[in-house]
Amino acid sequence: MMIAVNLMKGLDKIGVPYRFNDYKYIKNHPEEIACIIGKPNLLFEKKWVNPVIFGAGVYSHPIECPDLFTKYPNVKRFLVPGEWMRKMCAPYYLDKVIACPAGIDTDHWQTAAAGPKEFDFLIYNKIQGDQLTNDIIEILSKQNLTYQFISYGTYTQHELKHRLANSKAAIFLSKSETQGLAYQQMLAAGIPILAWEKGGYWEDPAYFPHRVKYRPVSAVPYWDNRCGIKFNTIVDFEVKLPAFLNNLNHFQPRAYILENLTLEKCAVQYMEIYQQVKKEIK
Repeated sequence: MMIAVNLMKGLDKIGVPYRFNDYKYIKNHPEEIACIIGKPNLLFEKKWVNPVIFGAGVYSHPIECPDLFTKYPNVKRFLVPGEWMRKMCAPYYLDKVIACPAGIDTDHWQTAAAGPKEFDFLIYNKIQGDQLTNDIIEILSKQNLTYQFISYGTYTQHELKHRLANSKAAIFLSKSETQGLAYQQMLAAGIPILAWEKGGYWEDPAYFPHRVKYRPVSAVPYWDNRCGIKFNTIVDFEVKLPAFLNNLNHFQPRAYILENLTLEKCAVQYMEIYQQVKKEIK
């Protein structure tokens, strides 16, 4: 839903009109492009005449519908949130799969970095039960660095914003992200990140290892040196922690988001895809 909501916010900002869930209109105008986001059943359960841009957020791997473009020839593009996922899908969907990220509401997250900082780190944990988390806590405690936690799937946007406002930096622990909206919201709030970049295989339990074995993946697929520092093992974490802390004021995480992932920029990218499809169907 956030993909659709942020796209609509971006379209508002660049002055592009749209209709949301107006099934009657699209049915009565079969020549117009239907944009299906996050609801694959809308394609599979309805008989579409319209050209379709499918995604993002519809399903995680082409094995769910390997014959998508032959079974549904009116589908013109398959959108995914990031580049490693595009590469994973490309052997099935070729040049019809395109990486198109959701925009980040930079106005909303700007105020999250204001005020005094009670904690050195906000630890964002998406790997509950992993020994890495305990080892990181032990290292932080030995160095008298303070921290607070937020766990994937258990918080509200307001809670994340509040905790970011009380943290100097973040530690992001995830095995992989197709886009990674949470860490990008942190960057938009001006929070530098120490990010675990495990690499290796995509370990989604619905697919790995019995259905899909794909690598390499990334936990921070949108990133440059302004965002913070990556580490891949606990030894690497301990080595890089001092450099991260010494350079805390030199990182420019929000600048990276403003350059690459604003609501407006992502809406423009979506519209470029839309216009390409529109030219093809004339």
